[in-house]
Amino acid sequence: MNIKRFFAVFKARNIEFFRDKSSLGWNLIFPVLLLVGFSFIFSGDGRSAYKVGILNQSVDGVIQTTDIDEHLKSIRFIDFIYYENETTAKNKLTRHTIDLVVNPLTKEYWVNTESAKSYLVEKIVSTQIEDFTRLETTGKKIRYVDWVLPGILGMNMMFSCLFGVGYVIVRYRKNAVLKRLKATPLSAFEFVSAQLLSRLFIVMFLSSVVYTGCNLLFDFFMLGSYFDLIVIGMLGAFCLISLGLLVASRSKSEELIGGLLNLTSWPMMMLSGVWFSLEGAPPALQTFADFLPLTHLVVWCERNYCRRCYVK
Repeated sequence: MNIKRFFAVFKARNIEFFRDKSSLGWNLIFPVLLLVGFSFIFSGDGRSAYKVGILNQSVDGVIQTTDIDEHLKSIRFIDFIYYENETTAKNKLTRHTIDLVVNPLTKEYWVNTESAKSYLVEKIVSTQIEDFTRLETTGKKIRYVDWVLPGILGMNMMFSCLFGVGYVIVRYRKNAVLKRLKATPLSAFEFVSAQLLSRLFIVMFLSSVVYTGCNLLFDFFMLGSYFDLIVIGMLGAFCLISLGLLVASRSKSEELIGGLLNLTSWPMMMLSGVWFSLEGAPPALQTFADFLPLTHLVVWCERNYCRRCYVK
């Protein structure tokens, strides 16, 4: 090993990185953005361990509270979420999205007999609802692997779409492949269409293989139509591929596009319901999550196809 040659390459690579202001700035800014985002998402006096739905009426958009509401809200580390529709609240309890439903007006509360959290929350708040009527609802017992399946499949599709298109386009631009293609009869529309359809085929094929293999191992419960699932998967993949093309439309640096794609994918991974529910999160955060394509892909799959939402 020649030390001089080694040191020359070492020095050149360091100079190349520090002269690339976009990648240098990204490596400095991205950790700060993550810290700011997490501090906003999980702000407050500790993260709540449980979620309780409270049925209440609103007048002119203002929620009418009762004395029971105030007593319940004095319990720390529990999020209290208001619902006007009893059916909606009970469905969320059945699906393990929340842990208890209380109706202060009729003095009734519902528990999910298959949920460990529901059992614990009932014990915690029992002193405040002693004279309430206890009612039960049942949601099919779910394993963690059933719960996380839609999110894992959606996240895998997201990374494949964003990096499989965005990063490749930037590499083509940097290596002058796009300039050489411009000298051929191939039009820009034909090139972009081929890239989009190729990635769409690859993503759907690989997702189908992964789902089929996991289904053989874990025996997932399928409620809806496989055809509808494929259509929704294709629409979601199409949106994510288009997003990858948009992010890569102007960048020429592979290191910068890596950072931009991470900036695009991380909010979707954290706020689209992949790992945890946003039920009870700040309204502004939920509104932002609704603009993310992965949110609609994951939530739709959860509501229609997985044991995560299966009601017996």
